[in-house]
Amino acid sequence: MLNAKSDARKDERIADICTLYREAAHRPAERVMSTDEMTAIQALERLSPDLPMSWGKPVAVELQYQRYGTQTLIAAINVATGKVGGWVGDTRTEEDFARFIESVITQHPCYRSYHFVLDPLNTHKSETLQTREAFLSRPDKAVVFHYTPKHASWMNQIEIWFGILARKVVKRGNFRSTKELRDRLMAFIDYFNATLAKPFKWTYQGKPLVA
Repeated sequence: MLNAKSDARKDERIADICTLYREAAHRPAERVMSTDEMTAIQALERLSPDLPMSWGKPVAVELQYQRYGTQTLIAAINVATGKVGGWVGDTRTEEDFARFIESVITQHPCYRSYHFVLDPLNTHKSETLQTREAFLSRPDKAVVFHYTPKHASWMNQIEIWFGILARKVVKRGNFRSTKELRDRLMAFIDYFNATLAKPFKWTYQGKPLVA
């Protein structure tokens, strides 16, 4: 969109989220989560196996495939620890997202407050989540939503993790059903949490990157 409407609260939102990221590890009574959906993940079965790497030639990936449908991953990363929780299903409705947020809270009930960083998609402000951005963002609530500015999804740390998932699981994956895709996605979350999880080093401070 060439003439996207500017976000009047852009600087305020960026400063708020950068502060959350910077202080997450020092707020033991609060849980800071970055969350979003990864939609339309395709279950593709390659019709022939890849040809292995040989001298002077990279792996040759089979380009023809059979489609078996798509899945949506709703995920959240704990900013302080780098560990990820996720849910995989057929849809990405308001109810799906609300259920996921509720599960994050009920599975970790010992915190005084819960902060969720997320983009300003309509389903993230729905009636199911008690709607209205001003209400969801009030700092006196036990559950606080911190919305990224419009067209600034790069502020959401879960997008970094989605990139890792895409490279390691989805890009060259071979899935014979949506169930196999779903199982592989959830298995990768378990593997990532056990072996790779650590906080992302967030260096952006909300200031212009160039003078």
